Amino acid sequence: MVVGGGLAGLAAAVALAGDGASVTLLERRPSFGGRAYSYEHPALAETVDSQHVVLGCCTNLLGLVGQAGAGELVRWYDELTFLEPGGRKSVMKPSGLPAPLHQAMSFLRAPMLGLKDKVGIAAGLLQFLRGYPAGDAESFATWLKRTGQTERAIRHFWEPVVVGALNDGFEQCSTKYAGKVFHETFLKSEVGGRLGIPAAPLTEFFEPVVALAERLGVTVKLKCGVDGLERRDGGWVVRAEEREFVADTVVLATDFRQTRKLLDGVGGAGAIASDLERFVAAPITTVHLWYDRDVTEMDHAVLLDTRIQWVFAKSRIRRWGAERGSYLELVISASWAELGMGREEILASALRELELFFPKVREARLVKSGVLKEARATFSVVPGLDAFRPEQRTEWPGLFLAGDWTATEWPSTMEGAVRSGRLAAGAVVGEAGRFMATETPASGLMRWLNRD
Repeated sequence: MVVGGGLAGLAAAVALAGDGASVTLLERRPSFGGRAYSYEHPALAETVDSQHVVLGCCTNLLGLVGQAGAGELVRWYDELTFLEPGGRKSVMKPSGLPAPLHQAMSFLRAPMLGLKDKVGIAAGLLQFLRGYPAGDAESFATWLKRTGQTERAIRHFWEPVVVGALNDGFEQCSTKYAGKVFHETFLKSEVGGRLGIPAAPLTEFFEPVVALAERLGVTVKLKCGVDGLERRDGGWVVRAEEREFVADTVVLATDFRQTRKLLDGVGGAGAIASDLERFVAAPITTVHLWYDRDVTEMDHAVLLDTRIQWVFAKSRIRRWGAERGSYLELVISASWAELGMGREEILASALRELELFFPKVREARLVKSGVLKEARATFSVVPGLDAFRPEQRTEWPGLFLAGDWTATEWPSTMEGAVRSGRLAAGAVVGEAGRFMATETPASGLMRWLNRD
């Protein structure tokens, strides 16, 4: 039995059912995807979500999506545009040189950085050339100070990448996971840093994975919230919606808060419950804007010197016709300040900042707008957290854990969630790596430099 229909639970269910196991999947919501979901906004009559992206190095997520036949729903991009207020562009893209030099030419030409900034960044990236730290004790803030990064290098390179990828400030992010981001996406290979954006709302995007699970024989039960778990007669009893489900094996693919609550009913869970207190949830706020016309010729961009980290022109990504106007999503990562702000205040600030980058916004009519706050969008990879991220196999026979917060060697991402589900399935069958995809191989010069 798998409890939780997010990506971790879906990945575990698909792996186990594909291996011949009889699997029941319980999900409290009316749809699957967990935090990677979309829904029909009742006031806007539009389907909204908090934009998630995939990178070429996310081999387990891509493997699951490909297995479900949904690979064509990912729109791939080889260029990443950084925009300064006023519209000046710095475009990072491959040049044909071998890794780790594949983006060197565009980096050297980037007007967002001066010579001193680039020298400092290059020296910093060299520290991640052969990999990233094995330990997670150091904060990225300490690393930036230790390596003497300039203020502009921090604002225009390190900050947009780290805050956008890890969803928290430098003090709350370990150098290990920041280093992993730069190693995997900027250095190891040209493929690893490719940006993929789902070309459909997230729930629709993952529907083929749910269909795959059902084809493999998984019994799916939606609107079935689990509120109790106990050990009985050598097996497990899962209580949900005034019903009891009995199973020899249970994979808890729930978030760390719900997992702690469910483990309260299991004797001797004090140690792991204490460990789960170390986890900190981090918020993301998205602003959704519908205009009567196109306001940009770009599908996406990183915005510098602003509260907004990313803009996604979702109407372009989804290939809307011009007659439908345009739909933009603005992403504010680590949005602690926005949690205490009202909708109108967030919207007004976002519109002022957007005009600094896209002057056509002033000429267009804003048809409707929405603000979506995800208070627990991710968990923060705070320094020292690895010691408290539990393995998928627990001390109780037949009980396993999945979720991006478990020990995956990845931060809080869709890839981390899928990895956890596959690792949990491997633990169930007694072969940890059995269902894991092959990592993205190093290319170019990195084939000799990469320590992995």
